[in-house]
Amino acid sequence: MTYWYDGPLAAFDTETTGVDVETDRIVSAALVVQDAPGMRPRVSRWLVNPGVPVPAGATAVHGLTEDHLQRNGRWPAPVMYEIAEVLAEQAAAGRPLVVMNAPFDLTLLDRELRRHRASSLDRWFDASPLRVLDPRVLDKHLDRYRKGRRTLTDLCAHYGVTLEGAHDAAEDALAALEVVRALGRRFATRLERLSPAELHTLQTGWHAAQARGLQAWFARSGTEEEVDQAWPLRPELPAAA
Repeated sequence: MTYWYDGPLAAFDTETTGVDVETDRIVSAALVVQDAPGMRPRVSRWLVNPGVPVPAGATAVHGLTEDHLQRNGRWPAPVMYEIAEVLAEQAAAGRPLVVMNAPFDLTLLDRELRRHRASSLDRWFDASPLRVLDPRVLDKHLDRYRKGRRTLTDLCAHYGVTLEGAHDAAEDALAALEVVRALGRRFATRLERLSPAELHTLQTGWHAAQARGLQAWFARSGTEEEVDQAWPLRPELPAAA
C-alpha cells in the first residue's frame, strides 16, 4: 500500500513585500508537483510586479529588487488568476497541497485575488476542496515538546532535508514538500491511517490549539500581539487593504 506521504504531492510558496497579509503583496510564487519520492518535480514559477514599493528589508530576504520586478515581473491580476487556477487543478486531481505556514501564503493570495480580481480564493474550490498539509502545524503537533525554532530552515535540518537557495519560492516549496514526506515516514504509525482530508480537518484544530498556547505565552511575557487561530486561511477583515 502507498501511503499519502509516498504518493503525489504539490507544494506552494510565495515571496512578498513584507509580513502583513492584509497590506503586503506577492512578488514571486511557485508550485512544485512531485508524483512520488525521488521523481523529478514539475515546477511552475511566477514573477510579479506588485505595483508598490519593495522595501529594502524584503529584498534583503529574497533578493528581488523593485527595479528587477518592474522590468521582468507581470501585472498581478493575471498572475493571481493563474495561480488560483493551478491550485484548483491540484485539488481536482486529488493532490494534497503542502504549504509551510499556510495562513500566511494562502491568506496573501486570497487578499491579492480580492484586490485585483474582485474574487476570493475559496471560490476556486467549490467543486473540489483544497487539502492542505502544513509542515509547521504537523511538526508542532507530532513533536510538541521539542525545543527550538521551527522555521523551514530548522525543519529541514531536523528532518535531514537539503534546502538550497532559501527564500526562493520554488526551492522553499520543494523543501517543504520533502519535509512533509520525511515527517510522514518518521511518524508513520500516527499518520498512515489518516487521509489528507482527515489531516486537513485535524490541522484546523491543532493550529487553533497551538495559537492559543502562543497567545498565552505572549500574555505571560507582556506582549500584546494577537495570534490568529484560523487555518489554513484567515477570514477577511473589513478594513483589509
